[in-house]
Amino acid sequence: MSGMTTQGDYAFGLMYSYAHRFWNVNGDSVNRTAIAEDDDVHLMASVWDPETETVLPDTGLSVAINQDDSLVSQETIYPMLSQPMGFHYGANFGLDGDGEYTVELSVGAMSTRRTGSFRDRFAEPVTAEIPFEYSEQAKSEISYEVLDDRAGDRGAVEPMSMEMMPLSIAPAESELPGTVRGTATSNDAQLVVTSLATPPAGVEGDGEYLAVSARTRYNRTVLPAMGLAGTLSRDGETIYDGGLTPTLDPALDYHYGAVVDSIASGDELTLRPTVQPQTARHEGYETAFGGLKGAMSPATISIE
Repeated sequence: MSGMTTQGDYAFGLMYSYAHRFWNVNGDSVNRTAIAEDDDVHLMASVWDPETETVLPDTGLSVAINQDDSLVSQETIYPMLSQPMGFHYGANFGLDGDGEYTVELSVGAMSTRRTGSFRDRFAEPVTAEIPFEYSEQAKSEISYEVLDDRAGDRGAVEPMSMEMMPLSIAPAESELPGTVRGTATSNDAQLVVTSLATPPAGVEGDGEYLAVSARTRYNRTVLPAMGLAGTLSRDGETIYDGGLTPTLDPALDYHYGAVVDSIASGDELTLRPTVQPQTARHEGYETAFGGLKGAMSPATISIE
C-alpha cells in the first residue's frame, strides 16, 4: 500500500507490485498483455465511497506519474479483476529508477445508474494526488506464493486483508435487501436474484424490482460491466423480457436491475449474459466468466 486520500465524493487507494501479465477483455475477445522490458511495477488503484465503503467500478480512471515536476508516464488504466484484490484499476508502468514520485488519479463522472442516497453523488470528475516512493529493493521484498501443488484444482486464493481500504465484495445473500429468490450459475459467475416490493429511489416504473447481484463463485467479488438480460415467465406466459440495467445502490451494491409487474414463487427466470464482464483479468481469472471462450451461458432458476 503506497497511500490513500479523499477528494470530493471519492476515496482513493494506491498500491504497487511486480509487473504482471494480464488479459484484456473487449467484447468477446480476450487478449494477453505481456510484461514489457521497461515495465518496473504493476500500479493498482481502488476508488470507493468513503461514507459506505462501497467500491465504485464504473468511474474510469486515468493516471499521471510525475517526478520533480516532470511527467514520467500517463495513461488511462484498466478496470481489472484479481482473486486477492477483487475489482480495481491497474496497469504496468516504467519508472525513472528509485525515488519519490507523485501519482495523479483522475476519475470521470459515473454514468452508471445510481439509486437511494447515491442518486446525486459521483456526478463530478475529480483529480487526487498521492505521493509514491519506489525502490527496487523494496519491490524485491514483496512476497508471493507459487501454487504448483494446487494446479488444476477448482478454487480461488483468499482475498487479501486491507485495513486501509475496502474490497469489492458483494453482500452475502442474508444481507441483501428484499426477498432472495434463488441463485443461478454461469461460467463460474454466481447470479443471486432478489426482489423488492417497490423500486429503489431513482428507478422509474411501477411494480416490483428484480435485482441480480453478480459475483465470483468463491470470494463474492463483484462482477461489473456485464450485459445481462432476463425473461420472467409464469405458467407459460411472459411477465418480463428485456435488459437488466447496471445499477449502484447503497444496500444492493453494484447489481443489475429491472422493474417487473410482479414476481411470485414458482415463476421461471432465465438470465442471459449478453456481454461478459468488460474487465481485464489477472492470472486465475483469464478463463472465467466467459474468458477465452467468449460467451457466458444462460441460466434458469425457479423463483422461490
